[in-house]
Amino acid sequence: MPTPNPAAMEFLLSRRSRPAKTLTGPAPDDAALMPLLTAAARTPDHGKLEPWRFIVLREGALRRLAGEVAACGERLGKSAEDIAKARDAYDRSPLAVVVVEVQVDSPKIPPLEQTYSAGAACLALLNAALASGWGANWLSGWASHDRGFAEGALGLAPHEKIAGLIHIGTEGSAPPERPRPDIAAITTWVSE
Repeated sequence: MPTPNPAAMEFLLSRRSRPAKTLTGPAPDDAALMPLLTAAARTPDHGKLEPWRFIVLREGALRRLAGEVAACGERLGKSAEDIAKARDAYDRSPLAVVVVEVQVDSPKIPPLEQTYSAGAACLALLNAALASGWGANWLSGWASHDRGFAEGALGLAPHEKIAGLIHIGTEGSAPPERPRPDIAAITTWVSE
């Protein structure tokens, strides 16, 4: 018979990302951030490859990256509105953790499973931050998919990609609940 954890289940059934634009300081300090990173590193990882790593961005780095995002947007021909919106996420954020997907050569573990593991690390970090009382949001955006930005602004190697940026801070205002999927409409039950 399973041993339920009602508090964990209640959290998962009610969790809600906080819009990045509502996050303010303070952000977690190093001591408060370490358990969140530790929880994220407990993500499913077939083959124990650790196909991810973390880059912690404090306010100074985020402000520098806001300028890099603007330059990237200009290079890519993005509209002024798109550039301003993307830049704003870096300008406002008190802290972000970049989850970097690190593809590892493996004869047994396909690259797609490593991508899934990096995505799971993003969700685990997001949930750990929320469970710890912080406001948090998982963003990426067009700049994070640009090789010039990833390698030039963040120093990623050619075999690395940005899986996501987890913005973490103090929740400025609680967001309204949003519509959720109709589980009956998206679930198929197979018995035989």
